[in-house]
Amino acid sequence: MQENVIVGLMSGTSADGISAAAVRFGASDESPSATLLAYHEQPYASAQRERLLRALDGASLAKLARLDFELGAWLADAALAVIASAGLVPRDVRAIASHGHTIWHEAPLATWQIGESAVIAEKTGVDVVSDFRVRDVAAGGQGAPLVSIADRLLFGADGAWRALQNIGGIGNVSVVPPHGVDAPVVAFDTGPGVAIIDGVVRRLVPGLAYDVDGELASRGTAIESVVSESLTTPYFASPPPKSTGRELFDRAYIARFIERCRAANAGATNEDVIATAVAFTARSVADAYRRFLTAPIADVVISGGGARNPALVAALTAALAPLSVKMFDAVFFDGDAKEAVAFAFLGRLFLDRRAGNLPAATGARGPRILGKLTPA
Repeated sequence: MQENVIVGLMSGTSADGISAAAVRFGASDESPSATLLAYHEQPYASAQRERLLRALDGASLAKLARLDFELGAWLADAALAVIASAGLVPRDVRAIASHGHTIWHEAPLATWQIGESAVIAEKTGVDVVSDFRVRDVAAGGQGAPLVSIADRLLFGADGAWRALQNIGGIGNVSVVPPHGVDAPVVAFDTGPGVAIIDGVVRRLVPGLAYDVDGELASRGTAIESVVSESLTTPYFASPPPKSTGRELFDRAYIARFIERCRAANAGATNEDVIATAVAFTARSVADAYRRFLTAPIADVVISGGGARNPALVAALTAALAPLSVKMFDAVFFDGDAKEAVAFAFLGRLFLDRRAGNLPAATGARGPRILGKLTPA
């Protein structure tokens, strides 16, 4: 066994697929480092994606229970694939750290991630650490963003404050101090990432899962009145610590968003509605920065599926000006792997019996060891 190799698994709220990363961590606890050995994306088939999205729409307990076990098998397959891609075998891996897939998040009351860890352990023969959010929520926290500790220890900058903005289904930011500076991290969910954009695309363009290369949005014109109205959603004015998910930005919200676009402009094309969703998403991030961030940020490093949408990146860059916006890939490694690497790091912290949350970011009553162990 290579003691410092951990596989991180992530199924994000965008429901695009599973991200799997094989990571070797440095031995130092004071200056941790992460080397990405391999990254694997396992896209969901349309039927799989639909089942995950419909889990919020009143699925029966029987269907949820079956989906929990089936997702465990899909996660196990992704873990085995990335282990093979790294030139390793399962016995080389210290543990698999699986975030699973969030189907309900109502912090600080409850949070629920599925993807049965026992199935992963059975199929891979590797110890599994899972259920990272629940301990923070039990301690009164938001259970999110949990990647903040990795953002601080692995992805900070020398001599400057940095904002690390993830744009998955939901957007979240961690503002981390320069290396060596003892200052708290500010982190919270900024609002929708690609959840509204993808939802609008799927509703208006049947058969299309998302706006490929932002081409549809680039042909449309945003409806400013709808963008401004959408930013009045109470979540955006609520101060951190805070988190959100598809419980708020759900299918009903997406349907109302489209209706508002049609009502505001009877001649609006599908491209105009998609462009409005892009503008709203970008402005929601910039609005959060203006409301809640006071640190002298030198750059914004973006990652996640939304970072692959040129229309969204352009809108975000304009909304955040004059801040410098950089792609995570250009600074570190494949940005699509970032959150899977972060959960691998949380798995390492669990195994070393070290706290994985930052109470200043989540609002928990104190540091907590996050995760539950399912032995192989």
